[in-house]
Amino acid sequence: MKLALPVGMKLAAEMQRKFIAFLAIMTLAVNGCAQPRMSADVFEANVNMPYTLASGDRLRVLVFGQDALSNSYSVDAAGRISMPLIGIVPVQGMTTQQTERAIEGRLRNGYLREPKVSVEVEAYRPFFVLGEISTAGQYPFVNGLTVQKAIAIAGGFAPRAAKSSVDLTRIIDGSPVTVTVPLTYPVRPGDTITVRERFF
Repeated sequence: MKLALPVGMKLAAEMQRKFIAFLAIMTLAVNGCAQPRMSADVFEANVNMPYTLASGDRLRVLVFGQDALSNSYSVDAAGRISMPLIGIVPVQGMTTQQTERAIEGRLRNGYLREPKVSVEVEAYRPFFVLGEISTAGQYPFVNGLTVQKAIAIAGGFAPRAAKSSVDLTRIIDGSPVTVTVPLTYPVRPGDTITVRERFF
């Protein structure tokens, strides 16, 4: 009977150590999976960068003197357009000027002697509004869009929405970055706005 108490205490201490270790591992795992919350300053360098193409954009491609090649082309899910003669052209992450050079290079390779190509964005990829909003979904991008205007396009706030700021996710250098921004913050094509639920 005298040995029962120390053995029981040892078992209890061992179980407590294992439980604390388990909590530590779970905390590290959760923190490792959580996306870091950043300041909106990370977007500032991105604001003045040339627009880069991605899935959902629609391009107007003009090949001078070649009406059969001049047309509207949608960027597919893989970030490519498909044109007559030259076939698939990858444009993901490229500017319109880079796309012009890429198309000219392909046309010059056995099709046209001195091709001249102009590329402009005919329609930008949509933006997305999620969370505590009247009608969540994707919407066509328009120039001059702010978070407040985007929420209005999506039907306005739901009754339990937090209305002072939102989470905005943007792809930067191929990776999603999420920051908390005010309602006056400018929205870019492809952005995802998430309206949080208020706690009171």
